[in-house]
This record gives sequence, C-alpha cells and structure tokens, in this order.
Amino acid sequence: MKLFYKISFLIFAAFSALSVNAQTDTKFNITGKIVDETKKPADFVTVVLYKATDSSIVKTALTDQNGSFGFSVSSKGNYFYKASNMGYKVYKSKVETLGDDQQIDFGTVQLVSTTQNLKEVTVAADVPLVERKMDRTVMNVASSSIASGSTALELLQKAPGVNVDQNDNISMQGKQGVLIQIDGKQTYMSSGDVANLLRGMQSSEIETIELITNPSAKYDAAGNSGIINIKTKKNKGGGTNGSLTGALGRGKKFRSSAGGSLNHRTKSLNLFGNYNYYQRDRETFMEIDRIANVSPSNRYFSQRSDFSKKNHGQNFKVGADYFINKNNTLGVLVTGYEGSNIENSVNATRIGGSFTQQDSSVLANNVIRNKYNNLSYNLNYKSVLDTAGQEITIDLDYGRYKGNDDADYVSDYFFNNGSLIRPTVVTRNITPSVINIKAFKVDYALPLKKQMKLEAGLKSSWVTTDNNLIAEQFLNNNWQNNALLSNQFVYDENVNAAYVNFNKQFKTTSIQLGLRAEQTSSKGNSITTNKIIEREYLDFFPSVFINQTLNKNNDISLSYSRRIDRPSYDALNPFVYFLDQYTYSQGNPFLNPQYTNNIEFTYLLKKKYSATLNYSKTTDVITEVILPDNEKQALYQTNQNIATQNAYSLVLNAPVNFTKWWSSNNNLNMFHIRFKTPDIAGQSLDNKSTSFQFKSQHSFKIQPGLAAELNFSYDSPVTFGVMEIRTRYGFDAGISKTFLAKKASLKLAANDIFNTQINNIRSAFPGLYYTLYGLNDRQSVSLTFTYRFGKNEIKPARNRSTGLEAEQGRMKN
Repeated sequence: MKLFYKISFLIFAAFSALSVNAQTDTKFNITGKIVDETKKPADFVTVVLYKATDSSIVKTALTDQNGSFGFSVSSKGNYFYKASNMGYKVYKSKVETLGDDQQIDFGTVQLVSTTQNLKEVTVAADVPLVERKMDRTVMNVASSSIASGSTALELLQKAPGVNVDQNDNISMQGKQGVLIQIDGKQTYMSSGDVANLLRGMQSSEIETIELITNPSAKYDAAGNSGIINIKTKKNKGGGTNGSLTGALGRGKKFRSSAGGSLNHRTKSLNLFGNYNYYQRDRETFMEIDRIANVSPSNRYFSQRSDFSKKNHGQNFKVGADYFINKNNTLGVLVTGYEGSNIENSVNATRIGGSFTQQDSSVLANNVIRNKYNNLSYNLNYKSVLDTAGQEITIDLDYGRYKGNDDADYVSDYFFNNGSLIRPTVVTRNITPSVINIKAFKVDYALPLKKQMKLEAGLKSSWVTTDNNLIAEQFLNNNWQNNALLSNQFVYDENVNAAYVNFNKQFKTTSIQLGLRAEQTSSKGNSITTNKIIEREYLDFFPSVFINQTLNKNNDISLSYSRRIDRPSYDALNPFVYFLDQYTYSQGNPFLNPQYTNNIEFTYLLKKKYSATLNYSKTTDVITEVILPDNEKQALYQTNQNIATQNAYSLVLNAPVNFTKWWSSNNNLNMFHIRFKTPDIAGQSLDNKSTSFQFKSQHSFKIQPGLAAELNFSYDSPVTFGVMEIRTRYGFDAGISKTFLAKKASLKLAANDIFNTQINNIRSAFPGLYYTLYGLNDRQSVSLTFTYRFGKNEIKPARNRSTGLEAEQGRMKN
C-alpha cells in the first residue's frame, strides 16, 4: 500500500510540474460567437478548431449560454473552425491568421437549419448496423429492426466476434474474460445475476454496443479479451421530451416488456429518467450422456432435463445535472433493478452397464426461486479549469446488491422394475447474498503545446460479498442441517489504481503511451470451515498505441497492452449446487488472477473496411471445466487455472452496398487457440483448434419509412479448454415502419428462424466421455411499438462513466 501511494504521488507531482510549466507558456486567444436561425445565442454547439496547414485538430469547445466560444493556443499560424449541432448544417469558417496581435475574433455567425419546420427538428440519417472505428467496433442497436424485442444478452450474440455459450459465458474473438460495462460501469454480480440483468435489459433501452479489444491505460486493467460497453439511450432534447415503448413476443412461452423515458432540460438544469418492466418465460431442454470410469466396470448415465423458467423484473434510472456555470457541472445519478426467477425442472437419469442396458434410474423434481435487487448511487463533478481544455472530473459511487436463492430438490431412486431403491430424498438450499461496493475516482486532463496531452487518474474500490448457504434435508418430519454442504463465505477486496497517459499528435501520426498501476488486497473467509485465503499484490500495466494515416484512404494502427482478470466473485465461492446426485457445480476459492499480454495490428481502408491481427498470451488462465468425480460417479463443473493460453486471430470487416436500397456488413473472425497445462485433475492437457465465426447483416430500404433486415451467423467447431463446442448457425429477420411524422415506429422481429442455435458440446478431456445437447428457447417472434413525444431542439447530453468501472463485470461476465 505504501509503494502504491508513493507511485501515485510521483505521478501527480510530475503532472503538477508540467501544469506549472504549461502555465508559463505564451498564450494566444481565439474567440467567436454562434447564433441560431432566430438569431438567438446557440448554446452547447460543438466548435472544433483546426490548423489550416494540415487540417489537424487543435482543440474542441462548446459554446456557452451566450453562444460564445474561446480557445487558448500556444503558437501563431493560420486557423479555421467548424461548428456543428444536430438539426443544423455544419458551418466552416474562413481561415484567419494569428499574428503578433495575439488574438483572433471570428465574429458572429448564424447556423442554418437542416429542416423547414424549425419547431420540430427531425434528423434522418442512415446509420450502419456495424461501424469500425480505429480503436473499437460499434454496433448501432437503435438503427436495427432485428434488434427489436431482443434482450441485451441476445444482442451480444449478434455482435461481431462475440459468442454467448450455453452457460451465458461471453467470449470475444474466441477468448473468454470479457469485461462487461453498462454506460462505462461494471456490474459486480455473479454470472447468473449478470445474465438476468442482461435478459431484463431490452433493446429499446440500448443505443450502441461498443467492442473494445485492446483498451488503454485509462481503462481498468481487467478483461483479457477486451471490454464490451453497452451504452443506453440518453435523451438529447432541450425542453421536455421523452418516449414510450411496448413489446410483445413469443418463443415457446409468452414474453413482454414496456417502458418509457422522460427528459427536461433548461439552461442550468437537466432532469432525466427512465423505467422499464419485463416479463419473460422460457422453456429449455438439455441431454447429457456420459460414461463414469469406475471399478469393476464402467457405468453409463443418460440424463434428460426439461426446464420451465419464469422471469420478470424492472429497472430504472433517474438523475440530474446542475450547470453551475459554463465550466462547472454537478450531477447525481441513481440506478436500480429488481427481479425474480422461478425455475421448475424435471431431471430423469437412466443408469446401467451401457446406454441401452438400464438397471436403475433417478427422477429429480427441482424448484429454484431467485430474487435480486440492486441500487447504485453516483455523485459526480466536472470542472473545466481553463480555455486550453484543462479539466478534472470526480466520481463517488456506492452500490448494494442483495439476492436470495431458494431451491427445493425432490429425488426418487428406482430399480429397473420401477420399485424404490430408497425413500424419497427431500433437500433444500437457502442462499442469501449481499454485495456492497464503494468506489472513488478522479480523472485529470492537461493539454500541452504542440498537440500534446497528458491524462492522469486515481481510483479506489472496496467490495464486500457475504454469501451464506444453508443446506437442509427433510428427515423424520423435520428439516435438519446438512453440515457437509452448509457454508458461509465472505470475500473482501480493495483495489487501488493510478494511471498516466501521454498523447502526441504529429501531422499524420498519433502516439499514446500509458502506464497503469493496480494494488490489490483480498481476503476470502470460509467461515464454516475456518479457511482464510489472503492475497496482496501490486501490478503494472503498460500500453502503447500508434496510429498512422498513410493517405486519405489508408490508416494503420499498432497497439500493445498488459491486462489482468481477477476471479469472479461467484467463481471463488466454494458452495456446491446440485442438479441431481450425479451432476453438480462447485466454486474454487483458490483461483489466482490471470494475466494477458495483447498485441494488435489494424489496417483501415477508406475509413470502413478493416483487417485486424491479434496475438495474446495468457498465463494462469481461468477456465470453466467439466470434470469427473469418480468417487461419486458424478460429473461436476468448476473453474480452474490452466497454465497458458495462446490465441491468434484475424478479423475482417467489410460493409458492402449492393444497391441504393440494399446494404450489408460482413464480419469474419478466424482464430487459433491453444490451451496447455501439465496437470489438471491428474492429467496433462494440450488442446488446440482453429476456428472461425462469420456474421452477415443485411439492410433493405423498401420505401420511405419502411425497412427490413436479414442476418446470418455461423460458428465453426472449436475446442476451448476441456470442451469441444460443435457447429452453431442461425438466421434472424426483421421489418420496421415509421409513421406519425416519424414520431412512432413499429418493428417486427424473428430470431433463430429455423431453430438451429443449438448447444452441442463434447468432452476434450483425456479419459472422460460425455456429450451435452441443449436447446435454449432462442427461436422467437416479437412486435415492438415506440412513440416519441415533446420538444426536439437537439442538444448534446452529458455522457459520463462512473467509478464502478472495473468491479461490476466480475459478478460475472
């Protein structure tokens, strides 16, 4: 801890010296004023200052309530600016020369509206479903009709290079360990709870999904395969406006959702909020065939499980931004969600000397009830310290998650003739859990002369998870504690981080160098068994980014970063959860963090066609494994540290416009992954495979206001750790219609049309045979209606991330 604070002190001391140094340089002032079509001052207009010699960007500013803007620059020369605001044409100024008088006044200019009806501004733009940017891939959910009626979890399955497996684990470019963020915040929950949250988040709430494969030092170091940031919609209108949305859908069961948003903005205050409710029922099916290697002869198990799941919940967001003056903003944000699930399952397992010779069976009827709720509070402050762009932002966060899982298990054991082997076994689990999160972060930016910029920041987070498992068996008309399974596990973690980023823009080259330090202290306490595991470590995470513009049509970039993935909270929890006597899952409190070195090269053609080469090496890989328990003749799932993972990938993205009315985006992700370890459950492992994922998304303009989409995805077989995942493919389609002067829209979507998104898994572990077949109720149809109301004088919304950026996804991705 002392070393960490010494490093932090040195970083900020260096920044202070640079800041003082920067203040002594000669400054030149550039000013101007913007008015709207009624000649009233236009506030919140984006103004970008350029050097006339090479059209390179110097600085960016927003106009104040008087429509005025100003820049402070450190060198003479020729300058011009561009002013832009949604609903208006972009204005480009003439070139002015900054000479010995040390100032330029561009005077007053008037923006021109892009529409004839100045009171109701409607911006119509063709936004592609997928956009490739230099540092990330963006999926524009709001522009898609196929996204209509989908959940966030289903949308991730459609994203380029992203895969969601049968247990809702998310991988990107063939690699697990993705960090999930929502509006720049993590989720701090278990994998099941994150899946529930994403199932409850409807497409109508989502603006874009950002895929960041190699983040800089400014981001938290977690996520070996990158970050997926889900950005929710933010109302950008001035005055009062909002929207209402409702959706009905049907898979094997009925599903629905409804919600709305409301925004009120004045010159000094912005109030905003949204609310959404969802109800989603599902039916799923799973088959597992396996062979248990036991003496004197093998035992064969054929398990068939039917699941009926009812899920409903609600989420909300409410906040306010108070603009103290043009340079200082104070904001507060409260978000929350709550929901419940009821899962009824019937699990029939046939046991015998072969798959065709049965001598006994087990019938398990299980009911699992899950309730959860979360409230998060954020207080934030932003101050622009000078006209040069020096600024500081501060975030204080507190979040509390509370969940409760109750499970009833009723198991009957039969001989082949149907008689009972033993009396009915009745057990139950009561599993309350509480997670408390506190975080503080501060970010500082200091523009320097000659197109240089320094950034630095500090962050501290404190997380406490308290999980209790009360396992009981019904005996002699009483519930009796099962001491072998009952347990209480408390996990405390403190992460302190500091980073520094240096950016330099040359004529056609930009360079960013970054270093992040993270000091971690953790304590896992299995109270029932009196086992304590404590860890404390300090790590450094360098990053390098180089972008080179070869000419107007060709860009290349090279990046390197080192990253860490700490175990998810539920993976550390040592509890045992049974599907039946022969199938269960168990946590592993002895998991270590995994570390990844990541190198990426990207070529961008005409700002839209891209090719990305990536290589990463991960040590102590945290991997989900399915292993035999020969003593119990059982199969169990857990997480273990596999020694190394080497991954190579090539990602090609090509948007193609076939005609004026037919456009497409095509994404091919080819990758080679090798897992290698000298010992896992007494066996050495060296598994490798080459695989690919292909996604082709097509948009059709049928007539004004009427559009359609057709998507195809294909995943080839891949060996991942100790599992071989077979081929998956699927088709989605949708059609959308706007009406009532584009204020209303109706979207019809069909997902997995041919019901081919099937989970088909085999063992890749030496000496273990099993096959798993699962159907997850992805085939569905939905109808979504959206209506927008109120004043639409478009102004930029304040977009920010909070201090909960690295911890939330560990509840788990």
